[in-house]
Amino acid sequence: MKEQEYKNPVKKIIPSRLETGFQKLLYRYVGKYIPKRITPNQMTLIGALGGLFAIISTFLTNVSSLFFIGTVAGLLIHLCADDLDGYIARSRGMSSKAGAYFDLITDVMFSTFLIIAFGFSPYGNMAVMVFAVPVYGIVNVTAMNYIIYFNEFLFPRLGPIEAHITYGLMSALSMIFGGNVIFSPFGFNLRVADIIIGVGLIPMYYEMIRLQIQLFRRLKKQETK
Repeated sequence: MKEQEYKNPVKKIIPSRLETGFQKLLYRYVGKYIPKRITPNQMTLIGALGGLFAIISTFLTNVSSLFFIGTVAGLLIHLCADDLDGYIARSRGMSSKAGAYFDLITDVMFSTFLIIAFGFSPYGNMAVMVFAVPVYGIVNVTAMNYIIYFNEFLFPRLGPIEAHITYGLMSALSMIFGGNVIFSPFGFNLRVADIIIGVGLIPMYYEMIRLQIQLFRRLKKQETK
């Protein structure tokens, strides 16, 4: 895919210090060694393939929990590529709104199907996972609207790295504890992955609602002007 430059590159806003620190390390020690022939969209595609590998590995944990090793490997590839595609775009003057959309939509598909894969595995409860499925998608749709209306790529306070750490923790602890039920409130059998995702949903739902309210207020203010 050929990148198309545009005059006003998207302003990237990252509230997460962990995300910012990780990106700085990644750009310093990996970014400068990326071959010139690699385009931002190609790097996004590499990340998407890493995400697909993580999803397939998670589905295969129905055979053996050792497939979670593949999940973690795919998560690492997706996380690194997801940050490096933006670095390539900005450092080489190849930013594009089409590229930003491609990046966001692959992130939405990755997170959605990974959570579904956990729900179908012996290590998660679909009744819990279903509440996590829409969050990442709604946050990214909101981010796309920030790009369209304000030319800003606004990350939530809990960004991609926090999400990947959560998924990685779910994978690692599921290997350790297996599919054993930790406790059963109101008849729901909760495993370690369910507990982690349940706790993580509290700040994520807050961020999801906060960003939407903030966007609505800014749009109203813009219309008033």
